[in-house]
Amino acid sequence: MELGPDDVKRIAYLARLAIAENDVEAYARNLSNILKFVEQMSAVDTDEVEPMAHPQNAVQRLRPDAVTEADRREELMANAPLAEDGLFLVPRVIE
Repeated sequence: MELGPDDVKRIAYLARLAIAENDVEAYARNLSNILKFVEQMSAVDTDEVEPMAHPQNAVQRLRPDAVTEADRREELMANAPLAEDGLFLVPRVIE
């Protein structure tokens, strides 16, 4: 897909971007090259390729799900200006 200067100006307007008039041709050329590359990638047959979460098939190391801190609820609630039944009370902002 080839983009022209009018296309670039329209895209810039929709994205609320300011582009200098003398840069429009360069943007049109660069965006057209990107779209050509995407078209090339779309043409590749990937039916037999299994999706990967990571290009190196790395495994996420997870820590054990264990409590590591003491329960300080009462101590923290004592600092609240307003609290009720273990919950912080805040002013209503939506009527």
